[in-house]
Amino acid sequence: MDRSLYVAMTGATQMMREQSEVAHNLANADTVGFKAQLSAFQPLAVQGPGMPTRINGVAQGLGVDMREGGQIETGRELDVAVQGAGWIAVQGADGNEGYTRAGELRLTPDGLLTDARGNLVLGDGGPISVPQSAQMNIGADGTVSVVPMGQGPETIAAVGRIKLVNPASDQLALGSDGLMHLKDGVTADADPVVTLKSGVLESSNVNPSQTLVQMIQLSRQYELQIRAIHSADENAQSASRLLQMT
Repeated sequence: MDRSLYVAMTGATQMMREQSEVAHNLANADTVGFKAQLSAFQPLAVQGPGMPTRINGVAQGLGVDMREGGQIETGRELDVAVQGAGWIAVQGADGNEGYTRAGELRLTPDGLLTDARGNLVLGDGGPISVPQSAQMNIGADGTVSVVPMGQGPETIAAVGRIKLVNPASDQLALGSDGLMHLKDGVTADADPVVTLKSGVLESSNVNPSQTLVQMIQLSRQYELQIRAIHSADENAQSASRLLQMT
């Protein structure tokens, strides 16, 4: 009896963990630049004496789905989307360099360029500072240009260039801050091949209908494990009553 209870209990526990990750993906289906997290069940041997043959099915993360999301036309001058492979370099809250494809950029009252989460957008020499201007433009190569306040379009001048990188996917890992980081802790070099498109945002790459179906499947599998626990408990009680009668 204890074997069936153990199998059902571990199965239900891991179903709950998997359901939590799938729900996280679904909740971010409308988040700009969001990349779905991938996971799968892996068999792991139970550590410790007494039960060397037992295996625990554990829901383990497999990384991040690197597929591109769709393109959303906004017309906003501070909205940019990476075209093809590549990332925008930003400075996380801990001061370390991270990478994102969420190009919904903003300007602070001090003129610093940030992403929607408030992370500073990095340029060739650090955070990009933009002076007060009548017009602002972000070029395909990441160059930030402005027309000074009260001046004509012929006075346009570059004030910085967004750092665009393209490290190998297997070198990147999702951090707790929601940014991608290089696994060895170093920073990626700027890649001149990576380009941006202004007035466009990249949507999440989560497929809502597929993710919802996955949630339903996990819910049914969880219910199956719970029914197995109840059945094992009922069988144990029946066996106990038979022993008492004999």
